[in-house]
Amino acid sequence: MIETLLQLDQALFFWINNDWHNPILDWVMPYWRSKYTWIPFYVLLLGFSIWKFKRRGLYFILGLGLTVAISDQLSSELVKKNVQRVRPCNDVSIKEDVALLVRCGGGYSFTSSHATNHFAVAVFLLLTLGRRFKYMGGLLLFWAGSIAIGQVYVGVHYPLDILGGALLGSLVGILIAYLFNKYIGLEKTVTSIA
Repeated sequence: MIETLLQLDQALFFWINNDWHNPILDWVMPYWRSKYTWIPFYVLLLGFSIWKFKRRGLYFILGLGLTVAISDQLSSELVKKNVQRVRPCNDVSIKEDVALLVRCGGGYSFTSSHATNHFAVAVFLLLTLGRRFKYMGGLLLFWAGSIAIGQVYVGVHYPLDILGGALLGSLVGILIAYLFNKYIGLEKTVTSIA
């Protein structure tokens, strides 16, 4: 059963990593999945939170930071170090066939920390800010999902790595958002955005 799942995972990896390739995505994906690309978004989010929610905005930022810290530690320090799955770009049996668009890295593959962290952030935002700004939900999930798939596209993760990361990150996002909404929340200070 596990062997069949891993074979399917590898076949799906090559479908995304090899068959999807085109010049536009080859140029876009290395930037799209880079954490540095999204710094302006994070700065705007922090500024908006403080401007719109005042002191509660600071608690919101702390909640968001806690979400990332927990998701990253769970993925990088707990799951990866115990599962120890080799990245496709480091797997000697297939690495010659991997279309690698970024530096491979020496860490383990499962779970993808990019997927874990971005889904944690997306779900936290969806369940906190998204309660007020309903249009955000689909955009946030597309954002996290496209960054996660980008990890497969550039050759550094298998699809199961990003699926595991998406599930782990979503659970962290749900938990921290639940606690934030229960004990702090944003609704009490929200005014019209018009």
